Amino acid sequence: MNIFYSMLPIAFAYSSPLIIAALGGMFSERSGIVNIALEGIMMVGGFTAATVTVLLEPVTPAAGYIGLLAGVAAGMLYSLLHSFASVNLKADQVVSGTAVNILAGGLTVYLAQIIFNQQRTRAFSTGLVKISVPGLAHVPIVGPLFFNNVSPPFYIAIVLVVVSWFVVWKTPFGLRLRSCGEHPQAAASMGINVFRYRYAGVTISGAFAGLAGGAMVLTQDIQFTAVSIHGAGFIALACLIFGKWNPFGVLGAGLFFGLSQALSIFATNIPFLAGVPLEFFYLLPYFLTIVALLVFSSKSVGPKAAGEIYDAGKR
Repeated sequence: MNIFYSMLPIAFAYSSPLIIAALGGMFSERSGIVNIALEGIMMVGGFTAATVTVLLEPVTPAAGYIGLLAGVAAGMLYSLLHSFASVNLKADQVVSGTAVNILAGGLTVYLAQIIFNQQRTRAFSTGLVKISVPGLAHVPIVGPLFFNNVSPPFYIAIVLVVVSWFVVWKTPFGLRLRSCGEHPQAAASMGINVFRYRYAGVTISGAFAGLAGGAMVLTQDIQFTAVSIHGAGFIALACLIFGKWNPFGVLGAGLFFGLSQALSIFATNIPFLAGVPLEFFYLLPYFLTIVALLVFSSKSVGPKAAGEIYDAGKR
């Protein structure tokens, strides 16, 4: 039980960026735009968050949270490349997302070289420090699991899950957004501006992915490097499919992948797993990603028009 109590905060820290990025992917795909670019947007958000944190640390103790907001803004701006290519230029959305991912790798290293004279940011001192909620941290059973020594982005992720569910399923904006991803021509016939809603979906996706990248770097690393994100954007896409494009499904999938990451750290402390080579646990999250896609991709039905180029003249 003590190992489980120790594993959960680390699982929450690993799962939070995956959940947030997957929620962003949900907004984009619900609008009809497949967002393969989550990985690249997370890189830009992580780089921006780390850079702002490093530069503001001597000035304010809130540098990490300001950096997180800067990561959100950078993610929104960077996602406009994917929006413009997919909506205005009617480019293939998978090709556009792949190009955005490739560009992010070179762009962040190039900017780091200009700002810090090296291919990474300088190390920051604190980032986002784990917190304990006064009063609730000492509640039996629940307190040590959810309110003691927990990464702040986990609480942000939980709030965003609830807010995303409400916005997408309980508001006029969400209904119109989903209609653009299911049958854009029918939506347009009702006076909905499909272009505007698809831009909104990708921009919200960029904000979430930028937040996820910043949260990942500021909680799991001491500086941004070219390998700081290491495939988390693609695991977030797997969470989206695994979670069936539903916020609460995404939450469960993200926690599942987070626990698999935490297991690689604590495996040597679990008697029946101590003899298994550590390399197996390091590849476990990526192996589970492939398994989840193989098992659930055929059973999960996403938005019907996701990935299709919108043609206003098509009926």
